[in-house]
Amino acid sequence: MTDIQIANAAKMLPIKEVAKNFGISEDYLEFYGKYKAKLNDDLYDSLKDKPNGKLILVTATNPTPAGEGKTTTTIGLSQALNKVGKKAIAALREPSLGPCFGVKGGAAGGGYAQVVPMEDINLHFTGDFHAITSANNLLSAMMDNHIQQGNDLGIDPRRIIWKRCLDMNDRALRNVVVGLGGKSDGIPRQDGFMITVASEVMAILCLAEDLKDLRERLGNIIIAYNYDGAPVTARDIKAHGSMAVLLKDAIKPNIVQTLENTPALVHGGPFANIAHGCNSVRATKIALKLGDYCVTEAGFGADLGAEKFLDIKCRKAGLKPDAAVIVTTIRALKFNGGVEKTHLNVENVDALKKGIDNLLAHIENMQKFNIPVVVSLNHFNTDTDTEVDVVRQKCENLGAAFALCGVWANGGAGGIELANLVIKAAESGAANFTPLYKDDMSITKKIEKIAKDIYGASGVNMLAPAKAEIAKINKLGFSHLPVCMAKTQYSLSDNPALLGRPTGFEVTVREVRLCAGAGFIVAVTGDIMTMPGLPKVPSAEFIDIDENGRIDGLF
Repeated sequence: MTDIQIANAAKMLPIKEVAKNFGISEDYLEFYGKYKAKLNDDLYDSLKDKPNGKLILVTATNPTPAGEGKTTTTIGLSQALNKVGKKAIAALREPSLGPCFGVKGGAAGGGYAQVVPMEDINLHFTGDFHAITSANNLLSAMMDNHIQQGNDLGIDPRRIIWKRCLDMNDRALRNVVVGLGGKSDGIPRQDGFMITVASEVMAILCLAEDLKDLRERLGNIIIAYNYDGAPVTARDIKAHGSMAVLLKDAIKPNIVQTLENTPALVHGGPFANIAHGCNSVRATKIALKLGDYCVTEAGFGADLGAEKFLDIKCRKAGLKPDAAVIVTTIRALKFNGGVEKTHLNVENVDALKKGIDNLLAHIENMQKFNIPVVVSLNHFNTDTDTEVDVVRQKCENLGAAFALCGVWANGGAGGIELANLVIKAAESGAANFTPLYKDDMSITKKIEKIAKDIYGASGVNMLAPAKAEIAKINKLGFSHLPVCMAKTQYSLSDNPALLGRPTGFEVTVREVRLCAGAGFIVAVTGDIMTMPGLPKVPSAEFIDIDENGRIDGLF
């Protein structure tokens, strides 16, 4: 059966029953129908003095057309941990409509390791992304209105850095002109859109501790510079209060269930290639208080999502992971070794040995943060024993535990081996989490540290506009902030064509942006876009609904 057919056949429990099994009273739930709800602020406050469970980060090798299965493994591992007697909760990101209708598909897992109701989660869910989009665009509207109504703050229209956003892939909106039509229609200027998941508002929502912190961070957003070169913030134009009002419900984590009726908190969704790629701090902290184990994921490969989870989210929120799981497949490793997609089902040990360097790089990178590593190999019927033994031996040589994982086909039962290894790693006391760099390191040195130590680059080529922006950020006093690298997900380098473990390359940083509200600095590399486009044949062409309201083609 397809993922959506499996999801449709699921026997869901009312969400109040799922929550009750983990000690969550109905008083703490705000219902969005029978099978999904938000967790209110009273629950968050009531849990603050409870001890934390173990924090498990699930990451992966660089994504390929062959597939890795990170979200599926995250969900399946949480199900497996519950099967072996641990109270485990999955903490995931919400899917964006852009990839759902583009090429990547949704983000609710797959096979028998899914969160449900799958269609709701992959589409509008509880409206969080719409609230973020509205708050982002309210700020744009108030800024343009301020200029139209006399521009008391002296905003220089040529130095506006805030963009509008939309939760859809639409390349035609990357560069637009607003204010055309006449005097009453605004001041003409160049503008653009980014996808909602790349908005600083999304990052703020995911990093905010509470509503007060959210409002404060929103006020710190730098939207433009005035004619004297001084920054203008959302607080300056008095937009942050109204923005916080729009986000008052969106900041509350969403609770749904896995196919095995265990809880999953699905909240927030910044992309990992153009943002920090982690679910919300609030959801993660609640999951840690409610369960013995919180299993969370970070987007794309460990070079992106995991590095940002550790250097941004954990640093800012005081989180300390107890173990990291790196997900991969034989197929993906052979693709990294140069095998065409059409030939991945054929045994090819030579290509596997070449492509496995990508996995080994990610293992070494996670170990640099002083976290024990478990490799989860999503098992396909076409994998041979010889190929599996090659991967197992290479992992164990690096000190990483290794497990075959079959959660796609068998749900939690297919992840028992993985769950036991994760428990052993997490409860060994071996974790001693240390960020990659210190706060007082210069912005340039932080970028170089990530590029060299995580990507394997020989150096960094900093273009003139990036250097100028770094000088400005230093002058404004924000050099202590962590760096969020915007980079292709398909390679350890900034060139998507360089597979495996490339060497001898430079990372080119063409642009640097200060996200003062979110509390990090974005370094844009290569040709990365903050507004993706649709592929030649988008997934939207295959998604449909029948006269009974049943959706087909969503994955």
